[in-house]
Amino acid sequence: MSNSDLFQLAGKSYRSRLIVGTGKYRDFAQTRAAIDASGAEIVTVAVRRVNITDPGKENLLDHLDLSRITILPNTAGCYTADDAIRTARLAREAGVGSLLKLEVIGDEKTLFPDVTATIEAAKVLVKEGFVVLPYINDDPITAKRLEEIGCAAVMPLAAPIGSGLGIRNPYNIRIILEHSRVPVIVDAGVGTASDVSLAMELGCDAVLLNTAIAGAKDPLLMAEAMRLACEAGRKAFLAGRIPRKLYATASSPIEGLLD
Repeated sequence: MSNSDLFQLAGKSYRSRLIVGTGKYRDFAQTRAAIDASGAEIVTVAVRRVNITDPGKENLLDHLDLSRITILPNTAGCYTADDAIRTARLAREAGVGSLLKLEVIGDEKTLFPDVTATIEAAKVLVKEGFVVLPYINDDPITAKRLEEIGCAAVMPLAAPIGSGLGIRNPYNIRIILEHSRVPVIVDAGVGTASDVSLAMELGCDAVLLNTAIAGAKDPLLMAEAMRLACEAGRKAFLAGRIPRKLYATASSPIEGLLD
């Protein structure tokens, strides 16, 4: 994207509006290759699942170009507010900064967020100076509450985590966009490039995904497809699509033609 259309998040500017995860890859080498192909400048890491804290073991961060990548630790796998808060503190103590994806799961089968626990944890973490990006349902009221608490962005799901179903409720996403004064990042449920493009065409500020790339038959090719889709969708949003009409409209004007 051009320098005039940068993604602004927590006081920093990014050229890419695609945020990618680091789970489910064959190895760290494939993880890095996929990140490079995606063009992502923000990479999310599950603190409880990927080693970023023990220097005595192989560390994911050793395989990433930290000169250009911002690490976004997340509290994936946490089912209580207290657990999420502890995990966030652990990540900050490990030296990865205060930027945080807050994820508190309410149900093991659907992996839907626990809204009450998410709000509870967000209140504590914002007060402690964390830059909180909460994973939530596509609920405009929850989004507004978290914005009021002081979260730096809101991250409504497109569909259940890892489902690949794409955006199931674009109307709620539009309402969230209409009322939000912080970045809106679609998170979870993306399946393919057209899902990313749709999110960007709706006006979302960014898209976060993992399984759609890591689980593809060719992760590197899919990573590239996601990058291009993100760029195309953003450009289409900025360009402004034509109105939808029930009937045809001639594409060639007839004014001035001789009888």
